[in-house]
Amino acid sequence: MSGPNQRTVSREITLKGVGLHSGEAASLTFRTAEPGTGIRFRRTDLPGSPEVAADLDHVAGTELGTTLAQGETKVMTVEHVLAALGALEIDNALLDVSGPEVPIRDGSFQDYAAALVDARPVEQAAEARVITVSEPVAVTGADGQSYVATCSDRLRVSASIDFEHRAIGRQFGSFVVDEAAFRTELAPARTFGFKADADVLRARGLARGASLENTVVLDERGVMNDGLRFEDEFLRHKVGDLLGDLALLGSRIRAHIVAERPSHKGNIALAVALRAHQRRTSREPVLDAARIMQFLPHRYPMLLVDRITELVEGKRIVGIKNVTVNEPFFQGHYPGHPIMPGVLIIEAMAQVGGLLLMKELSAADNKVVYFMTMDNVKFRRPVVPGDTLVFEVEVLQLRRSTCKMRGRGLVEGKVAAEAEFMASIVDA
Repeated sequence: MSGPNQRTVSREITLKGVGLHSGEAASLTFRTAEPGTGIRFRRTDLPGSPEVAADLDHVAGTELGTTLAQGETKVMTVEHVLAALGALEIDNALLDVSGPEVPIRDGSFQDYAAALVDARPVEQAAEARVITVSEPVAVTGADGQSYVATCSDRLRVSASIDFEHRAIGRQFGSFVVDEAAFRTELAPARTFGFKADADVLRARGLARGASLENTVVLDERGVMNDGLRFEDEFLRHKVGDLLGDLALLGSRIRAHIVAERPSHKGNIALAVALRAHQRRTSREPVLDAARIMQFLPHRYPMLLVDRITELVEGKRIVGIKNVTVNEPFFQGHYPGHPIMPGVLIIEAMAQVGGLLLMKELSAADNKVVYFMTMDNVKFRRPVVPGDTLVFEVEVLQLRRSTCKMRGRGLVEGKVAAEAEFMASIVDA
């Protein structure tokens, strides 16, 4: 049974304003994107308009907001627009940003959600990625944060916050997250801050664009604004921030998430744990071993891929290798202290990458993939019996029968090895 289709926007919409922390003028334009693209920010104010993918691997900061970076290119305070994209189930979009930060608008999520509705979301001819939870996933932070994600057929967030300020105190709420509920129950909730912190934050280059027009500000007496949109507006905004950070998974989520004192740092830790859980428990292969052998010439003991769990032709692939103590290489490699040879980890990664070219292979007889170059190889941690290696390989450049790729091998969500490859399809 197939799942929901991916979605993108069908027309451009632009929002303008200032950055909450930078105080600089900013604009944001939503543009359509091809299936499998995901959400990408493009800094149109910088030479060459460099892009930053909105995913967990590009998180560069979580202080008073979530910052993404690719090299020297940064985009700050992305969580509000990502929350709207996630709640409206927009899987693919290119977000042009002029300035270092997404415009804060009124400090809530509602302008982004309204703009996305106006941008007329449309379905695409590709199945959406969905993360489900088959067993509890728990994360505990150093500052009292805790999260538990459990099985559910829809996304629900139950959260508690606790502030000493009398206008906030302890608040709890539980929210089903779909487009209608998000727009009415969560999207209007604004970000908040404390007047006593303003001078210190601005001296550090933060909150320079904050005002009563885009932030609920509290002093020792209470709320300085005209009023609140909800009695528990502070809690609702924290739930919206959590949704925005979880959108960095690049997947729709079906789970009940219970969060105590959520923070951006804790939200990202939960997202990383959910990603690791999904990789570990995914049992529905796109390609099983029998299908893999139709495209790769390798056989035991050199076939090092057990299954492919995700494949976007010409773009990216995810493959699994279950490492057991019965692997033949353990007999002679560090006897008594079994460690998977690094060259075989890279070989397994390359085999997964080779399957990215299977469309080209299936169109021609007696063709095989040869790897021509290997660069930037790094080993981050040993791989031992009992580990499940998850290989993620993406295309950097594809020209006819030659492909440049970047790959990573992960164990429990942590990078074990990474490398870049150049591969070519040649006669067998």
